[in-house]
Amino acid sequence: MEYALAVDNVRKTYRDFWMRPTVHAVKGVSFSVRAGEVFGLLGPNGSGKSTTIKMILGLVRPDGGSISVFGRSPRTVEARRSVGYLPELSYMHPFLTARETLSYYAGLCDLDRKTARMRIAQLLEMTGLQDAADRPVGGYSKGMARRVAMASALVGKPGLLVMDEPTSGLDPVSTSEVKTLVKTLSAAGMTIVMSSHLLADAQDVCDTVVILNRGEKAAEGRIADMGSSLEEYFLAKVGDARNFKVAEFLA
Repeated sequence: MEYALAVDNVRKTYRDFWMRPTVHAVKGVSFSVRAGEVFGLLGPNGSGKSTTIKMILGLVRPDGGSISVFGRSPRTVEARRSVGYLPELSYMHPFLTARETLSYYAGLCDLDRKTARMRIAQLLEMTGLQDAADRPVGGYSKGMARRVAMASALVGKPGLLVMDEPTSGLDPVSTSEVKTLVKTLSAAGMTIVMSSHLLADAQDVCDTVVILNRGEKAAEGRIADMGSSLEEYFLAKVGDARNFKVAEFLA
């Protein structure tokens, strides 16, 4: 079986100036993502999702274990060329238009002018931005700005698209548009890793999920095997067992 991404027993501990361990962010996590799959990386805040994504992107070096992106280390140029990234917070120059923004990213991907023009036109149409393509992105709504960021992540035609909280803060219409695009890209053969704490979104688009909790893998499986409610399954794996004595506190 061909895997687009393989994460094997990765560990990461953040240390202070004196190299004393401060946070054990990821503790021996392993999972694999099949080519063409929509894979969900789920977990509460502080579960290790962001650190895991940074290691997949080659931005953070793991303390142990290994990561393979299409058979290569994520720190190699070849692996990085095959990966697109949609961060949770996208920073774009407000005075550039959507077309100019995509042209900038096309340059970073070393596309020739003809290929860049064709691909930008395709992405603007795919994301529904063709009518607003020559307006400065500083005047865009949050949903429109998110679509520009999505298009920017796709300029290089990546084999693996990594999305960090892709629908965070979006209205229901924009959320639906993002999820529809994810399904369309997956149907065309693109592999997608989506980090999210919005369980409904993961249930709608993901084939398989891994649930992280406090840096460890709490569960892994296909959405179809997790029953009717991913939320119930999630809470059963990471729900807080502490007993808050509310009545005693308010007394």
